[in-house]
Amino acid sequence: MATLAESRTQFTHLPHPAPVADSVRAEILANPGFGACFTDHMVTIEWSDNAGWHSPTVGPYGPITLDPAASVLHYAQEIFEGLKAYRHPDGTLALFRPDANAARFNASARRLAMPELPSELFITATEELVRADANWFPTVEGGSLYLRPFMIATEAFLGVRPAKAYKFIVIASPAGNYFKSGAPAVSIWVSDYTRAAPGGTGAAKCGGNYAASLVPTAEAFAKGHDQVLFLDAAEHNWIEELGGMNLFFAFADGTLTTPPLTGTILPGITRDSLIQLAREEGLDVREERYSLDQWRDDAGSGQLIEAFACGTAAVVTPIGKVAGRDGEFTIGSGGPGQLTGKLKARLTAIQRGGEPDSHGWVHHIT
Repeated sequence: MATLAESRTQFTHLPHPAPVADSVRAEILANPGFGACFTDHMVTIEWSDNAGWHSPTVGPYGPITLDPAASVLHYAQEIFEGLKAYRHPDGTLALFRPDANAARFNASARRLAMPELPSELFITATEELVRADANWFPTVEGGSLYLRPFMIATEAFLGVRPAKAYKFIVIASPAGNYFKSGAPAVSIWVSDYTRAAPGGTGAAKCGGNYAASLVPTAEAFAKGHDQVLFLDAAEHNWIEELGGMNLFFAFADGTLTTPPLTGTILPGITRDSLIQLAREEGLDVREERYSLDQWRDDAGSGQLIEAFACGTAAVVTPIGKVAGRDGEFTIGSGGPGQLTGKLKARLTAIQRGGEPDSHGWVHHIT
């Protein structure tokens, strides 16, 4: 079956009958927050068992019509991605490693028995939306346009099998700071809940993983913390990830450790980028297991000097305090560390066009 990309089908552009007024948009862009407001347009592409991918459209942002028996509502066939578009100093627009997002999207699709989307089509869809809503880039420092590609099963039926119809959609949201507290370093709560188990969907970016994290995250918020930490399911001892971010631990001897990708942790694109940048800085980067007890002991002895979380939304965020039912401990001075700041500065400089990209990570939108 020929794919949409092979047939060179063009995107249909539908006019927007009532885009957001300039004055309202300007007010939003001056203080966008994160994930609270959305741009004027969205991209949709359909898939069916007999036609494959078809009907790519850029049209007005709006509600999705679904049959009450749509498979996504009953059997949770849903996956998504998150990436950002940036406006560079010369005025051009760019994405950061969209090919990696496309590859991870398809890995998630395979795990949830959904059709894969050709990588070039995934990237083209995000480009189309960025062009359509180029006037939605925030005016605040560090602002970006957050892109949310996702796919849902739309076939109407009741029965436990993969659906035969899907919809791929991309929406966009002007983004500012992810953490509302604005603190220089975040505080995290060690959860008694489990995020993922071996053989499960921990490495897939699907909504069910995040739904399961809502109760423990709310518990962390209620206790005055910014995020929740999940340990492994088998021993409840080994550090895995936060509610939506990977973790790194920096030691006084120049070692940087991050939990390994064993199938229960989301393979973060920011994580992978930081590993490469840290090695260029001469650090010994190790992907190996690290326990909560080790973290507590190493922080107390001063052997561990920094810890930080990373992800597309939060970028690089210092961790200052860790708390749980067995007490709490502080990392370093409790504030941002030098290495964390240096790696974040390098990464964001590449993303935003302030530093040459020697890795081929920046994808310019023409």
